[in-house]
Amino acid sequence: MDYPSWKLDVQLPCLMGILNTTPDSFSDGGRFLEEDTAVTGALEMAREGAAIVDIGGESTRPGSDPVSLDEELRRVMPVLERLVASSPAPVSVDTMKAEVARRALVAGAAMINDVSAFRHDADMAAVVAEGGCPVCLMHMQGLPKTMQDDPRYDDVVDDVMAFLEERMEYAVGAGVAEEQIALDPGIGFGKTAAHNLRLLKDLDRLTALGRPVVLGASRKRFIGAVLGAAPDCRIMGTVSTTVMGLERGAAVFRVHDVRANYEALRVAQAIMEADA
Repeated sequence: MDYPSWKLDVQLPCLMGILNTTPDSFSDGGRFLEEDTAVTGALEMAREGAAIVDIGGESTRPGSDPVSLDEELRRVMPVLERLVASSPAPVSVDTMKAEVARRALVAGAAMINDVSAFRHDADMAAVVAEGGCPVCLMHMQGLPKTMQDDPRYDDVVDDVMAFLEERMEYAVGAGVAEEQIALDPGIGFGKTAAHNLRLLKDLDRLTALGRPVVLGASRKRFIGAVLGAAPDCRIMGTVSTTVMGLERGAAVFRVHDVRANYEALRVAQAIMEADA
């Protein structure tokens, strides 16, 4: 499968390991709150097959409250600095704050992952453009605190595509190189289970935007709705989204459980690329 060129030095398709240095993330809140544990966890993800490690210091789970700039920096920067020096995988920082992004890039972060797609902080696009780094722009309806109250769409796939196209145009207009941009439909961010399933079914339509598609379905609530399973019992449900996402053209898979998804991704890729 041919993917659009992207400036991050990884081979697509690939996995992005989730490292939440937060006490309140929906699935693994508190697991990586301590610095040493976070660094050890990130290095383990890289050993298990994560091509990118994505550090987040502010939970964006449904109903979550924002944290201060100082608190987010306190959670992220010490871990980032140690991983830049020791991780074989490039480090992404999941943030909506331009100052966190700026300091992260100075410290050696390779990528910014902005779930607000440059809408939360007016300075974020300029920071990314000046840093010349790859960026992921995600669709989210509303804000984390209220996004799951009553999400509605005329057509969820059409609406998400239109949003991502507009955000990509905005980013390019602000000086971000188009080949630096990846796009994320925002599974679970202001969407019902039905919306999420429809987006996954028609994920191949997003590839028409010409940029790598990032899929973040790991352990999400819609998997629990299908399986009747708690977050830490949704590994195989997540694996199924990785395999189906690969078949539909997704390029980066943001996951908590790296080993299981790595094995599934590589076997599915081998099948798809097998000679007749």
